[in-house]
Amino acid sequence: MENKTAIDILKEAILLERRGKAFYSNVAEKSDSEAAKKIFTMMAEEEDEHIKFLSKQFAHYMKTNEFLKNEHHHGDASEDVAIKVLTEDIKKQITAASFEAAAISAAMDFEARAVKIYSERAISASDPNEKELYKMLADWEKGHEFILHKLNEELKEDIWNDNNFWPF
Repeated sequence: MENKTAIDILKEAILLERRGKAFYSNVAEKSDSEAAKKIFTMMAEEEDEHIKFLSKQFAHYMKTNEFLKNEHHHGDASEDVAIKVLTEDIKKQITAASFEAAAISAAMDFEARAVKIYSERAISASDPNEKELYKMLADWEKGHEFILHKLNEELKEDIWNDNNFWPF
């Protein structure tokens, strides 16, 4: 595995988050489902928070060669409830073979990649603030990945049931 510097990883992380924001914003804009629009808009907003957080870390690191002490992100309880409600709404509004379902599948891959990058850096970093930064980001992205995975599984189950894909 290549040995990347802290600056390389920060740049890669910011780029990854920008791509995620662009993807989620684009899906929200193009979706016909109001629930999907809301979920993907919320995901884009979270990616924007990550961009700001990482950009602040990047600027500080460039000046001082040190990471800032991390401000811990705690999921908003009302956001968790909203996502659960929207999950039920989205299941009613889209099918497992729709544009939104394809976007959910692509987003799962995107989030898995982010989790991998952040988790690996959290393990390899020697600076305690850097370790904490990437551990926090990995956990945050795992939350996104979990929501998307759960929604994807429920949509997949619906299509199996609706189309009688059972072997018996």
